[in-house]
Amino acid sequence: MNPLSAADSLPHDLTEARLVGRVWCDGDRPGPALVTVRAGEVIDITAHGPTMADLLEHDDPLAVVRDAEGPSLGRLEELIANSQANPARAPYLLAPCDLHAVKACGVTFAVSLLERVIEEQAGGDPARATELRNELQALIGTDLSRITPGSDEAMALKQALQARGAWSQYMEVGIGPDAEVFTKAQPLSSVGFGTAVGLHPASRWNNPEPEIVLAVDSRGRVKGATLGNDVNLRDIEGRSALLLGKAKDNNASCALGPFIRLFDERFTLDSVRHCQVSLRIEGEDDGFRLEGASDMREISRDPLDLVRQTIGDHHQYPDGFMLFLGTMFSPIQDRDGPGQGFTHHLGDRVTIATPALGALVNPVGRSDRLPPWTFGIRELMRHLANR
Repeated sequence: MNPLSAADSLPHDLTEARLVGRVWCDGDRPGPALVTVRAGEVIDITAHGPTMADLLEHDDPLAVVRDAEGPSLGRLEELIANSQANPARAPYLLAPCDLHAVKACGVTFAVSLLERVIEEQAGGDPARATELRNELQALIGTDLSRITPGSDEAMALKQALQARGAWSQYMEVGIGPDAEVFTKAQPLSSVGFGTAVGLHPASRWNNPEPEIVLAVDSRGRVKGATLGNDVNLRDIEGRSALLLGKAKDNNASCALGPFIRLFDERFTLDSVRHCQVSLRIEGEDDGFRLEGASDMREISRDPLDLVRQTIGDHHQYPDGFMLFLGTMFSPIQDRDGPGQGFTHHLGDRVTIATPALGALVNPVGRSDRLPPWTFGIRELMRHLANR
């Protein structure tokens, strides 16, 4: 599988896009640098941050980035190539967030809602998925995408499903008034463009989740967006929702990038609302190929509603947060045998893309075999003090 080119990895209107990110540098003081892209060069703007959380707190981060001066770390093409090398060569891309909490919203699309109910009913057994899918579609008998969560119609459906014994905790957050918002990863633990994502070694039924991720400051203001892969362990979470932490927050199980695109007059929250996010999975060991898409116009809750349910008088994020918006993509294509559905193989390459944000590419490995996460907040503080 050939590496992605810079042209295939970056926004289609690159010359108009204001991009910010983080890059790992080597040298006398190895560590992360805050960067922007200008005329094909990667510019170190750490002096104007020094963290991404600081940068996004500015009332007008666009003005800060536009006027920021700093040394060049090289050509963009070199950075994209370095990030996909195995092992990566410095300078290479990191996840674009740093001190932010990494939060995620689940079951925000009708299709993914149905699949979550199937996971729950199957108890983590992929062999039962097809039978349960047919049963649930016949039982529900309605187009869930047309139902507004929390509406009178949604509550009437809830009562009907409860009477049939078909209600579930996933249906509650799918069409009830309250969204599911969970912690996907710890600050600084996410991996970036080109770096392998990890599967828990106990999982045998799993998939990528291609999503748009909002960059939100401490006051709940959305400053930009990037792409994300919320690696999903269907068997572990399907056994019990109380295993969500075990299923979601593992070494390298969260990927973000390649850059955060700041909002401006060309790229706004309305642009996000109309994005179509594509997914391609390419198998290294079996030649398997799967392609799909998630259309943000099909989301059941507006992105701003999800932000409001995440932050407010009830919950603060003094360093801001990244918010995965969910996906309608739940792969069901059989891979290893009839009725087995889809699951990852080690070595798969996952590419998540949308024209306005570029592409996020990550190979798939095992969490316990990938490099451990060691660069935390204390290391970042030491690094910045020594710059």
